[in-house]
Amino acid sequence: MIKKLLLMALYVAAFTGCKKDTEMMQDLSLKDDAAFLRYEDHFLEELWKNNPDWATSVGYHKYDSLLLIPTSKTREQAVKFAKVQIDSLSRYQVNSLSDLNKMDSRLMQNEMEKIQFYNDQLKAYEWDPTTYNVIGSFATILNENYAPLTKRLRSFYQKMENIPAYYKEAEKQIKNPVVELTSLAIDQHLGGVGVIENDFADSLKKTNIPAAEQTLMLNRAKTSAAAIKEFAGWLKTLKNDKPRSFRLGKQFYEAKFKYEIQAEGTAQQTYNSAVERKKYLHKEMAKLSRALWPKYFGNQPLPKDSLVFIAKMIDTLSAKHVAPDEFQSAIEKEIPKLTAFIKSKDIVTLDPTKPLVVRKEPAYMAGVAGASVSAPGPYDKGGNTYYNVGSLKGWPAAKAESYLREYNDYILQILCIHEAIPGHYTQLVYANKAPSLIKSILGNGAMVEGWAVFSEQEMMDAGFGNNAPEMRLMWYKWHLRSVCNTILDYSVHTANMSKEDAIRLLTKEAFQQEAEAEGKWKRVSVSSVQLTSYYTGYKEINALHEEWNKKKADKYKLKEFNEKFLSYGSAPVKFIKEAMFAIPKTDPKKNN
Repeated sequence: MIKKLLLMALYVAAFTGCKKDTEMMQDLSLKDDAAFLRYEDHFLEELWKNNPDWATSVGYHKYDSLLLIPTSKTREQAVKFAKVQIDSLSRYQVNSLSDLNKMDSRLMQNEMEKIQFYNDQLKAYEWDPTTYNVIGSFATILNENYAPLTKRLRSFYQKMENIPAYYKEAEKQIKNPVVELTSLAIDQHLGGVGVIENDFADSLKKTNIPAAEQTLMLNRAKTSAAAIKEFAGWLKTLKNDKPRSFRLGKQFYEAKFKYEIQAEGTAQQTYNSAVERKKYLHKEMAKLSRALWPKYFGNQPLPKDSLVFIAKMIDTLSAKHVAPDEFQSAIEKEIPKLTAFIKSKDIVTLDPTKPLVVRKEPAYMAGVAGASVSAPGPYDKGGNTYYNVGSLKGWPAAKAESYLREYNDYILQILCIHEAIPGHYTQLVYANKAPSLIKSILGNGAMVEGWAVFSEQEMMDAGFGNNAPEMRLMWYKWHLRSVCNTILDYSVHTANMSKEDAIRLLTKEAFQQEAEAEGKWKRVSVSSVQLTSYYTGYKEINALHEEWNKKKADKYKLKEFNEKFLSYGSAPVKFIKEAMFAIPKTDPKKNN
């Protein structure tokens, strides 16, 4: 999963440089791409100056030592900052810019409008205590080796100074918080306080920082840890007779979907499409299960209910999985297989100078077995991309068996396609080649996740897994996860879907394990809209691919489509579509 900290902008953006923006714009040639690029550099510098935590998360470490306090004045300044940037952007004639700069302009416009929406309308700072967690930024400073440890620890120390005031201000802002989000905030703070309470001290022992200075640093860490624990305690005892529902409501949901997903259609339209997609998948899964039935069940009569015999077939196939202690090695072995298949089918060019480093999941990331990709930030494009593989060591036998049935031999291969090749890893390598920092920093999650889902389909269509019907059936099962994520999220937040109905949808119609479904219910109760990114992105990329295929006709080449699509970076699919189908501009000089 590719994570973003965009919400941090709600609390730490400021008005610094606004007057400077206006003065700067008066001196620029508004039709000049070069001038726009100069403005982008100025925009980013001001953004980071006023959003130090966000800057740290993307690898810009100039302001690591700053922690801004989330006062009402800070929010007012954030809105002013956004308005000034929107005014600056309006001075450019967007249609005169290159396709790439046009995308950047629209991404910047969307981000500034989103800041206003979050501050003036959604007001999550009142009802979502998780928005006040500072620990992640401190963990990044401590765990990422972007500078000498001594320098990072001193930034860490300086940044801690405002922690007590930060959390006292948070207590003033929170009103009638969501119960589920309050519980999550308590768990996150108590679970993460060790970064400041223990890890910082352990790191100090590895340095030559003078003892007297270390004492000051440790005392501040002790005070900071106490402030974090006090905030968690305050949340535990907070009188909350009229808590806000975790359900977002249709009006806010549609608005958040607009800014976060940036799709061609609305959330309602995307939900409707997902419902139809689920019907199609069930129909195709029934055909495959019916054909496979004699192979696995002999003369046993086929149940009348198609969902029942699909579930039985999936359950039978799921029994084929690796042993718990082989989970990591099984994933490692998949990478060269995927690479060889992609080359043999000429699906996309893989850059051998940007290897994917498979590694054991680092201790600070541990907690959930599975797989994830850690890509270098936009300011560190030359860094390694890591495929982090979790461990099931120490898990109870029943829990490990349930997990491995979910990630059986078939699904494990599809997981590697999604997370690694040609999914997230491949897309991020191409994105890092794009010259625009904006597309990386303000990258569209629906495009990123949608590509990973679409790449699975491409591999299946190319015959991955020897065209085995079992592989196709299990991909449909995996694909239902993306589809039902959208149905679940929209239904829960706009139509009051109950937990019972949600679990029924996931277990009976998406064929997920009970534990998987329970985890998804928890996720949908503490998040909104993000779960729609997988299917929305897939749907739009798939439609774009079909349209491109039709346009190219007998000249169509899959590799050409993939590489052209990926060349635009992590921009919203609708922007990429516009650029791909744009009529090339002619150079007037060539016509003379």
